[in-house]
Amino acid sequence: MTIAIPAQPYAFPFAPGRTALVVIDMQRDFIECGGFGESLGNDVTRLQAIVPTVAALIGFFREKGWPILHTRESHLPDLSDCPPSKRLRGGAAMRIGDKGTMGRLLVRGEAGASIIPECAPLSGEMVIDKPGKGMFHATGCESLLREAGVTHLVFAGVTTEVCVQASMREANDRGFECLLITDATESYFPKFKAAAIEMIVAQGGIVGWATSFGELREAFA
Repeated sequence: MTIAIPAQPYAFPFAPGRTALVVIDMQRDFIECGGFGESLGNDVTRLQAIVPTVAALIGFFREKGWPILHTRESHLPDLSDCPPSKRLRGGAAMRIGDKGTMGRLLVRGEAGASIIPECAPLSGEMVIDKPGKGMFHATGCESLLREAGVTHLVFAGVTTEVCVQASMREANDRGFECLLITDATESYFPKFKAAAIEMIVAQGGIVGWATSFGELREAFA
């Protein structure tokens, strides 16, 4: 049985028990001052604004007993899983692996790579560390989802046009039905978020669907 959730470009077929929430990269390095995101010159307050909605969405899935998967973009301490092309691209003052105010930037085990307290995973929730933008690259993510019987994914997190969209596209290629929660995702650049959502829902939902948290919650009221 599925439940129709009002969405773009048309109703999303939500499958209770087979739908997992995917929370992409709600990490201190991207959201807090002094992290990797700010080191690139970005305004992190834009990302901070969605934290209450993301936390509420996580709480909603926990209340229902539905599976949740959290991702962290991070690298091994020796950076052996970080291609030089990724680390050295651009003219940033600080790069992946450099020492910041919350430890080495985007390195596993450092404070900055951890998920913010408001969205932190609970025991039993799936957590994956990914060295790339998409959640399936060089991870065991697909096996975790298949073993849990998941066929549908609801996406939240940051940033909309990079890691969120990349993960949705990878999931779409693997046959998962994907829904983006528009007020639980954000970009440092408003026009990039808008363009990413437009691309996702274009041509009859070529990548997936998009809706607000309110619409999702109301469908189960």
